Amino acid sequence: MTLATRTRILATGATGAALAAAALFAAPAAVAAEAHHAPDSRAQLRGGSTVFVQSDNTDANTVVAYARAADGTLARTGVHSTGGKGGMLPGTVADHLASQGSLAYDRHNQLLYAVNAGSDTVTVFAVHGTHLRRVQEISSGGSFPVSVTFHGNRVYVANTLGGGSVQGFVRTGERLVKVPSWNRNLGLDKGTSVIGQISFTPDGSKLVVTTKASGQSIDVFPLGGVHGGPSARPVVTSTPGAVPFGFAFDSAGRILVTEAGTNSVGTFTVGRDGRLTAKGTVPTGQTATCWAVTAGDQVYVSNAGSGTLSGYRVGAGGGLTALGNTATHPGTVDAAASSDGRYLYVQTGVQGTVDEFRVGPKGSLTAIGSVVVPGAVGGEGITAG
Repeated sequence: MTLATRTRILATGATGAALAAAALFAAPAAVAAEAHHAPDSRAQLRGGSTVFVQSDNTDANTVVAYARAADGTLARTGVHSTGGKGGMLPGTVADHLASQGSLAYDRHNQLLYAVNAGSDTVTVFAVHGTHLRRVQEISSGGSFPVSVTFHGNRVYVANTLGGGSVQGFVRTGERLVKVPSWNRNLGLDKGTSVIGQISFTPDGSKLVVTTKASGQSIDVFPLGGVHGGPSARPVVTSTPGAVPFGFAFDSAGRILVTEAGTNSVGTFTVGRDGRLTAKGTVPTGQTATCWAVTAGDQVYVSNAGSGTLSGYRVGAGGGLTALGNTATHPGTVDAAASSDGRYLYVQTGVQGTVDEFRVGPKGSLTAIGSVVVPGAVGGEGITAG
């Protein structure tokens, strides 16, 4: 940890609570002002024809920006340093972070959040079309951050080592302020990677964290309203042998969880109190089923060991109907869908590429090309506009 980082941590610890409280009230006004003064330019920036990919390079982490053409294919427009380093967990090949969601794009506020696992920091970028301007690098509040999520002006990061922890921040303008009281230690095995993903529920009322290794559970932290942090302890749903990894939410707010231990997809509803109710499990018949992304009424899960995507149509009651498997380059990992649901972009970590697919009316996938991401072998983290 650098001296500058230690200085930032001490400063945040001393004044974080006061700054955070001010930010919670000030941020909505700032957003309103932005929308009032530049509605046309912001609408243009939200056009959605961008894809951002994190290299997770252990020498110097970068985010690579791509412009999306009308036919869905990608053209690289720039490589942007995060200021930190990527990380590599022991024994990993295609997925150095062994996680989902290490890159998150706030389209409304035109901000991009990237974790730097090798530096224990998070970088904030301001987004201008396909150009990124680095605004801030801040301590993640734990060891080896692997996943980041946001809702409104709240941002949470999951750290996978040291027993696992989550740390909350308040966004004020383009910057984050750490809230010390919004840190939760999961108390799991300190010698292994324990977290697969962290995400807000769609309504922002809860945080969901998947734990692997010694935990093998889905942890839900109810949040104390707009100005409150996570509950002191999560509501834990144990899934022994399943190894819950990545997840996505369907249009009804159900959680679709990849279960790497059984190579399947589990569906759960989320109660108001954070309790989960299992609604069914569908095996993929593939190997290393670990990542999930929704595109319209479909969910696609990545099978790193098989080099495939398994597609499913989500029914009105939450049931999954198999659409078949689609081959990718080796090491299928994190994926993102365009905001209109017409295109799917999938990182393939063995060669450090992104495979491009067009999503058909009934959910079928048609390969339309691929791009090599510089320095991104084993990299994870992708998001699309």
